[in-house]
Amino acid sequence: MDMRFTITERPDYAERDIGRKLFAGGADFLKGVVAMDGMPPSDRLEVCFAGRSNVGKSSLINALTGRKALARTSNTPGRTQEINFFTLGEKHYLVDVPGYGFANAPKPIVEKWQRLLKAYLSGRQSLRRVFLLIDARHGAKAVDEEIMQLLGRSAVTFQVIMTKCDKPSKDEVAKSVEKTMKVLEKHPAAFPEIILTSSEKGDGIDTLRSVIATMV
Repeated sequence: MDMRFTITERPDYAERDIGRKLFAGGADFLKGVVAMDGMPPSDRLEVCFAGRSNVGKSSLINALTGRKALARTSNTPGRTQEINFFTLGEKHYLVDVPGYGFANAPKPIVEKWQRLLKAYLSGRQSLRRVFLLIDARHGAKAVDEEIMQLLGRSAVTFQVIMTKCDKPSKDEVAKSVEKTMKVLEKHPAAFPEIILTSSEKGDGIDTLRSVIATMV
């Protein structure tokens, strides 16, 4: 399979402004869902954020929305097995999938959560893309490949976002990106662009906002 992956370039001013206006419309927590029958109506364009525990997902959502505590952070993997829905303006949902890799969770809870995640990914027609977060200090790990395989089986397009890009050196980030691209070459559901971000520094935030705002 010959797939070419690149780093997403920063959008031009007009596209950045579209993203800015979308997120200026405000984001609010709607509900946490523990079963498919609790899902809100599929009447909005929906993007989902997934990633292993402590990858910086809540920090990224908070940076995107300009809300310091919209998405709660937790240092205990597996504590919450809910799919959290946030409204973004009047036409979008942001969806927060709790971190996978449940080292401290009982096996029945892990299995229940995995069934819910699979059902959500395969049965949500309004889901346009999953943003798969990968720590720039490490690159893609085996647990990330597991979720990539699940997304592929569910026929869901996913796009990698490298988080915490301000932590390692530029050379280390480049090596991490290269490592991740080699993994992505094996997954046809992968979107061919990677977004580099730092929630702390604000890097890549306007790019990701524009990507979401211009999605159809």
